[in-house]
Amino acid sequence: MKDVVTIGDAMITFNPDTKGPMRFVSSFQRKVGGAELNVAIGCARLGLQTGWISRLGNDEFGRHILHFVRGEGIDTSQVKLVNGYPTSLYFKEIMEDGSGRSFYYRDNSPTLTMNVENFPFEYLDTTNVLHVSGVFPAIGGENYNIILKAVQYAREQGKIVSFDPNIRLKLWRSRDEMKEKLKRLLSYTDILLMGEEEGKLLFDTGNTDELYEKLKNYSIEWITITQGDRGATCYYKGEKYVGRPVKPAKVVDTVGAGDGFSAGFIYGVLQDWDIERILSFANTIGSMVVSVSGDNEGLPLLDEVMMRLGEKERIER
Repeated sequence: MKDVVTIGDAMITFNPDTKGPMRFVSSFQRKVGGAELNVAIGCARLGLQTGWISRLGNDEFGRHILHFVRGEGIDTSQVKLVNGYPTSLYFKEIMEDGSGRSFYYRDNSPTLTMNVENFPFEYLDTTNVLHVSGVFPAIGGENYNIILKAVQYAREQGKIVSFDPNIRLKLWRSRDEMKEKLKRLLSYTDILLMGEEEGKLLFDTGNTDELYEKLKNYSIEWITITQGDRGATCYYKGEKYVGRPVKPAKVVDTVGAGDGFSAGFIYGVLQDWDIERILSFANTIGSMVVSVSGDNEGLPLLDEVMMRLGEKERIER
Protein backbone atom coordinates (compact mmCIF):
# COMPACT_ATOMS: atom_id res chain seq x y z
CA MET A 1 0.00 0.00 0.00
CA LYS A 2 1.34 3.43 -0.94
CA ASP A 3 1.13 6.49 1.26
CA VAL A 4 0.94 9.11 -1.50
CA VAL A 5 0.29 9.17 -5.24
CA THR A 6 0.66 12.30 -7.36
CA ILE A 7 -0.42 13.10 -10.92
CA GLY A 8 1.50 15.65 -12.96
CA ASP A 9 3.89 16.85 -15.60
CA ALA A 10 7.68 16.87 -15.23
CA MET A 11 10.22 19.06 -16.96
CA ILE A 12 13.90 19.45 -17.50
CA THR A 13 14.86 22.54 -15.52
CA PHE A 14 17.75 24.71 -16.62
CA ASN A 15 19.21 26.48 -13.60
CA PRO A 16 21.34 29.56 -14.36
CA ASP A 17 25.00 29.49 -13.39
CA THR A 18 24.86 33.21 -12.60
CA LYS A 19 22.22 35.42 -11.03
CA GLY A 20 20.43 38.29 -12.69
CA PRO A 21 18.24 38.78 -15.79
CA MET A 22 18.21 35.63 -17.92
CA ARG A 23 19.16 37.50 -21.08
CA PHE A 24 22.63 37.98 -19.57
CA VAL A 25 23.08 34.34 -18.47
CA SER A 26 25.22 32.26 -20.81
CA SER A 27 25.29 28.84 -19.11
CA PHE A 28 22.84 26.62 -17.24
CA GLN A 29 22.81 23.37 -15.28
CA ARG A 30 20.33 20.63 -16.19
CA LYS A 31 17.99 19.63 -13.37
CA VAL A 32 14.58 17.98 -13.01
CA GLY A 33 11.43 19.81 -11.92
CA GLY A 34 7.65 19.78 -11.82
CA ALA A 35 5.29 20.77 -8.99
CA GLU A 36 3.57 17.44 -8.42
CA LEU A 37 6.80 15.52 -8.95
CA ASN A 38 8.56 17.70 -6.38
CA VAL A 39 5.91 16.75 -3.80
CA ALA A 40 6.38 13.07 -4.65
CA ILE A 41 10.15 13.43 -4.20
CA GLY A 42 9.66 15.30 -0.92
CA CYS A 43 7.38 12.57 0.39
CA ALA A 44 9.74 9.79 -0.72
CA ARG A 45 12.71 11.41 1.02
CA LEU A 46 10.65 11.55 4.22
CA GLY A 47 10.23 7.79 3.95
CA LEU A 48 6.71 7.60 2.52
CA GLN A 49 5.82 5.00 -0.10
CA THR A 50 5.13 7.14 -3.15
CA GLY A 51 3.84 6.72 -6.71
CA TRP A 52 3.69 9.11 -9.66
CA ILE A 53 1.41 9.07 -12.72
CA SER A 54 2.68 10.92 -15.80
CA ARG A 55 3.82 10.88 -19.41
CA LEU A 56 7.26 11.89 -20.70
CA GLY A 57 8.67 12.33 -24.17
CA ASN A 58 10.41 9.28 -25.61
CA ASP A 59 13.66 11.23 -25.83
CA GLU A 60 16.89 11.67 -23.90
CA PHE A 61 15.38 14.19 -21.50
CA GLY A 62 12.39 11.94 -20.80
CA ARG A 63 14.64 8.98 -20.09
CA HIS A 64 16.80 11.12 -17.80
CA ILE A 65 13.75 12.17 -15.75
CA LEU A 66 12.49 8.60 -15.54
CA HIS A 67 15.84 7.31 -14.28
CA PHE A 68 16.11 10.18 -11.79
CA VAL A 69 12.65 9.53 -10.35
CA ARG A 70 13.29 5.80 -10.06
CA GLY A 71 16.46 6.64 -8.17
CA GLU A 72 14.38 8.48 -5.58
CA GLY A 73 12.51 5.24 -4.86
CA ILE A 74 9.23 6.43 -6.43
CA ASP A 75 7.01 3.90 -8.20
CA THR A 76 7.04 4.79 -11.91
CA SER A 77 4.90 1.89 -13.15
CA GLN A 78 2.31 4.44 -14.35
CA VAL A 79 4.81 6.64 -16.20
CA LYS A 80 5.11 6.06 -19.94
CA LEU A 81 7.44 7.44 -22.62
CA VAL A 82 5.50 8.61 -25.71
CA ASN A 83 6.60 9.40 -29.26
CA GLY A 84 5.98 12.70 -31.00
CA TYR A 85 5.74 14.80 -27.82
CA PRO A 86 8.99 16.38 -26.57
CA THR A 87 9.72 16.39 -22.86
CA SER A 88 8.84 19.80 -21.42
CA LEU A 89 11.54 22.33 -20.53
CA TYR A 90 11.80 25.45 -18.46
CA PHE A 91 14.49 28.00 -17.77
CA LYS A 92 14.86 29.74 -14.44
CA GLU A 93 15.88 33.30 -13.76
CA ILE A 94 17.22 33.83 -10.24
CA MET A 95 17.91 37.28 -8.81
CA GLU A 96 20.36 38.16 -6.05
CA ASP A 97 17.68 37.95 -3.32
CA GLY A 98 16.66 34.41 -4.37
CA SER A 99 13.48 35.49 -6.15
CA GLY A 100 13.03 34.79 -9.82
CA ARG A 101 10.88 33.96 -12.82
CA SER A 102 10.19 30.83 -14.86
CA PHE A 103 10.12 30.60 -18.64
CA TYR A 104 8.19 27.55 -19.83
CA TYR A 105 8.52 25.57 -23.03
CA ARG A 106 5.81 22.98 -22.50
CA ASP A 107 3.51 23.28 -25.51
CA ASN A 108 2.68 19.85 -26.93
CA SER A 109 3.30 18.32 -23.49
CA PRO A 110 3.50 14.51 -23.38
CA THR A 111 0.72 14.59 -20.77
CA LEU A 112 -1.68 15.64 -23.54
CA THR A 113 -1.71 11.98 -24.63
CA MET A 114 -3.56 11.11 -21.42
CA ASN A 115 -7.36 11.00 -21.29
CA VAL A 116 -10.11 9.77 -19.00
CA GLU A 117 -10.47 6.52 -20.98
CA ASN A 118 -6.82 5.45 -20.62
CA PHE A 119 -6.19 6.82 -17.13
CA PRO A 120 -5.39 4.11 -14.51
CA PHE A 121 -7.98 5.04 -11.88
CA GLU A 122 -7.58 1.63 -10.24
CA TYR A 123 -4.01 2.63 -9.33
CA LEU A 124 -5.53 5.11 -6.86
CA ASP A 125 -6.90 2.15 -4.91
CA THR A 126 -3.32 1.46 -3.81
CA THR A 127 -2.76 4.74 -1.92
CA ASN A 128 -3.90 6.56 1.22
CA VAL A 129 -3.45 10.09 -0.20
CA LEU A 130 -3.91 11.50 -3.70
CA HIS A 131 -2.08 14.80 -4.17
CA VAL A 132 -2.91 17.04 -7.13
CA SER A 133 -2.18 20.63 -8.07
CA GLY A 134 -3.51 23.29 -10.39
CA VAL A 135 -0.52 23.00 -12.73
CA PHE A 136 -1.41 19.73 -14.48
CA PRO A 137 -5.00 20.74 -15.39
CA ALA A 138 -3.78 24.13 -16.68
CA ILE A 139 -1.66 22.48 -19.38
CA GLY A 140 -4.74 21.67 -21.46
CA GLY A 141 -6.12 18.68 -23.30
CA GLU A 142 -8.03 16.24 -21.12
CA ASN A 143 -5.86 17.06 -18.09
CA TYR A 144 -8.56 18.91 -16.16
CA ASN A 145 -11.15 16.18 -16.76
CA ILE A 146 -8.61 13.59 -15.60
CA ILE A 147 -7.96 15.46 -12.35
CA LEU A 148 -11.66 16.08 -11.71
CA LYS A 149 -12.49 12.40 -12.25
CA ALA A 150 -9.46 11.33 -10.19
CA VAL A 151 -10.40 13.37 -7.12
CA GLN A 152 -14.01 12.23 -7.39
CA TYR A 153 -12.88 8.60 -7.64
CA ALA A 154 -10.44 8.97 -4.75
CA ARG A 155 -13.11 10.45 -2.48
CA GLU A 156 -15.52 7.65 -3.40
CA GLN A 157 -12.84 5.14 -2.38
CA GLY A 158 -12.32 6.86 0.97
CA LYS A 159 -8.92 8.32 0.12
CA ILE A 160 -7.56 11.64 1.40
CA VAL A 161 -7.36 14.24 -1.38
CA SER A 162 -4.64 16.88 -1.05
CA PHE A 163 -4.84 19.90 -3.36
CA ASP A 164 -2.43 22.77 -4.02
CA PRO A 165 -3.94 25.33 -6.45
CA ASN A 166 -0.38 26.27 -7.53
CA ILE A 167 -1.70 28.83 -9.99
CA ARG A 168 0.31 29.44 -13.16
CA LEU A 169 -1.57 32.19 -14.97
CA LYS A 170 0.70 31.81 -18.01
CA LEU A 171 -0.79 28.35 -18.60
CA TRP A 172 -4.50 29.18 -18.22
CA ARG A 173 -6.47 30.65 -21.11
CA SER A 174 -8.14 33.15 -18.79
CA ARG A 175 -8.55 34.02 -15.10
CA ASP A 176 -12.23 33.17 -15.28
CA GLU A 177 -11.48 29.66 -16.55
CA MET A 178 -8.87 29.21 -13.82
CA LYS A 179 -11.26 30.31 -11.07
CA GLU A 180 -14.15 28.18 -12.26
CA LYS A 181 -12.15 24.98 -12.66
CA LEU A 182 -9.99 25.20 -9.54
CA LYS A 183 -12.92 26.15 -7.31
CA ARG A 184 -14.76 23.05 -8.49
CA LEU A 185 -11.88 20.88 -7.29
CA LEU A 186 -12.25 22.34 -3.80
CA SER A 187 -15.48 20.37 -3.37
CA TYR A 188 -13.44 17.14 -3.38
CA THR A 189 -10.54 18.37 -1.25
CA ASP A 190 -9.59 17.19 2.25
CA ILE A 191 -6.24 19.00 2.58
CA LEU A 192 -6.00 22.43 0.97
CA LEU A 193 -2.47 23.82 0.66
CA MET A 194 -2.90 27.33 -0.69
CA GLY A 195 -0.64 30.38 -0.73
CA GLU A 196 -2.12 33.73 0.21
CA GLU A 197 -1.36 35.04 -3.29
CA GLU A 198 -3.42 32.22 -4.72
CA GLY A 199 -6.18 33.19 -2.32
CA LYS A 200 -6.19 36.65 -3.86
CA LEU A 201 -6.49 35.17 -7.35
CA LEU A 202 -9.28 32.75 -6.43
CA PHE A 203 -11.24 34.73 -3.83
CA ASP A 204 -9.99 38.33 -4.18
CA THR A 205 -8.46 38.37 -0.71
CA GLY A 206 -5.24 37.19 0.91
CA ASN A 207 -6.51 37.71 4.45
CA THR A 208 -6.52 34.31 6.15
CA ASP A 209 -9.72 34.82 8.16
CA GLU A 210 -11.59 36.12 5.12
CA LEU A 211 -10.35 33.17 3.07
CA TYR A 212 -11.50 30.77 5.77
CA GLU A 213 -14.99 32.27 5.69
CA LYS A 214 -15.14 31.81 1.92
CA LEU A 215 -13.82 28.25 2.14
CA LYS A 216 -16.03 26.97 4.98
CA ASN A 217 -18.79 25.91 2.61
CA TYR A 218 -16.48 23.45 0.82
CA SER A 219 -16.19 21.12 3.85
CA ILE A 220 -12.38 20.95 3.64
CA GLU A 221 -10.93 19.32 6.76
CA TRP A 222 -7.49 21.00 6.71
CA ILE A 223 -7.45 24.54 5.26
CA THR A 224 -3.84 25.71 5.18
CA ILE A 225 -2.67 29.08 3.89
CA THR A 226 1.07 29.57 3.45
CA GLN A 227 2.44 33.08 3.95
CA GLY A 228 6.05 32.91 2.79
CA ASP A 229 8.52 34.20 5.35
CA ARG A 230 5.60 34.85 7.75
CA GLY A 231 4.86 31.16 8.24
CA ALA A 232 1.49 29.51 7.67
CA THR A 233 -2.02 29.42 9.10
CA CYS A 234 -4.21 26.33 9.34
CA TYR A 235 -7.92 26.02 10.13
CA TYR A 236 -8.88 22.60 11.44
CA LYS A 237 -12.26 21.65 12.91
CA GLY A 238 -13.18 25.30 13.33
CA GLU A 239 -9.98 26.22 15.18
CA LYS A 240 -7.24 28.53 13.90
CA TYR A 241 -3.59 27.53 14.26
CA VAL A 242 -0.64 29.77 13.39
CA GLY A 243 2.65 28.19 12.40
CA ARG A 244 5.58 30.47 13.11
CA PRO A 245 8.08 30.99 10.29
CA VAL A 246 11.39 29.16 10.39
CA LYS A 247 14.32 31.34 9.38
CA PRO A 248 16.40 29.73 6.62
CA ALA A 249 20.17 29.65 6.84
CA LYS A 250 20.24 31.62 3.58
CA VAL A 251 17.75 32.31 0.79
CA VAL A 252 19.25 30.98 -2.43
CA ASP A 253 16.29 29.82 -4.54
CA THR A 254 12.63 30.06 -3.51
CA VAL A 255 11.33 27.59 -6.13
CA GLY A 256 10.06 24.37 -4.55
CA ALA A 257 9.52 25.73 -1.04
CA GLY A 258 5.76 25.31 -1.31
CA ASP A 259 6.16 21.77 -2.60
CA GLY A 260 8.39 20.97 0.37
CA PHE A 261 5.80 22.42 2.74
CA SER A 262 3.11 20.27 1.08
CA ALA A 263 5.18 17.09 1.48
CA GLY A 264 5.79 17.91 5.13
CA PHE A 265 2.13 18.65 5.82
CA ILE A 266 0.98 15.41 4.17
CA TYR A 267 3.58 13.49 6.18
CA GLY A 268 2.32 15.01 9.43
CA VAL A 269 -1.31 14.19 8.63
CA LEU A 270 -0.39 10.58 7.90
CA GLN A 271 1.46 10.40 11.24
CA ASP A 272 -1.67 11.77 12.97
CA TRP A 273 0.32 14.59 14.54
CA ASP A 274 -1.33 17.62 16.12
CA ILE A 275 -1.61 20.72 13.92
CA GLU A 276 1.08 22.70 15.72
CA ARG A 277 3.65 19.97 15.11
CA ILE A 278 2.60 19.53 11.49
CA LEU A 279 3.02 23.25 10.81
CA SER A 280 6.41 23.36 12.53
CA PHE A 281 7.57 20.34 10.54
CA ALA A 282 6.29 21.67 7.19
CA ASN A 283 7.64 25.19 7.75
CA THR A 284 11.03 23.74 8.64
CA ILE A 285 11.15 21.83 5.36
CA GLY A 286 10.19 24.97 3.43
CA SER A 287 13.06 26.88 5.06
CA MET A 288 15.50 24.10 4.16
CA VAL A 289 14.42 24.05 0.52
CA VAL A 290 15.08 27.77 -0.10
CA SER A 291 18.65 27.38 1.16
CA VAL A 292 19.58 25.17 -1.81
CA SER A 293 19.55 25.98 -5.52
CA GLY A 294 17.18 23.78 -7.55
CA ASP A 295 13.55 22.71 -7.54
CA ASN A 296 13.98 19.63 -5.37
CA GLU A 297 17.68 19.41 -4.43
CA GLY A 298 16.89 21.00 -1.06
CA LEU A 299 14.08 18.59 -0.15
CA PRO A 300 15.46 16.91 2.99
CA LEU A 301 15.54 13.39 4.36
CA LEU A 302 13.47 12.76 7.49
CA ASP A 303 16.56 12.55 9.73
CA GLU A 304 17.73 15.94 8.47
CA VAL A 305 14.42 17.57 9.37
CA MET A 306 14.42 15.98 12.81
CA MET A 307 17.96 17.22 13.42
CA ARG A 308 16.91 20.74 12.40
CA LEU A 309 13.99 20.48 14.85
CA GLY A 310 16.35 19.33 17.59
CA GLU A 311 14.63 15.94 17.87
CA LYS A 312 17.59 13.89 16.67
CA GLU A 313 21.29 14.23 17.27
CA ARG A 314 23.62 14.43 14.31
CA ILE A 315 25.55 11.22 13.77
CA GLU A 316 29.18 12.00 13.04
CA ARG A 317 30.69 9.74 10.39
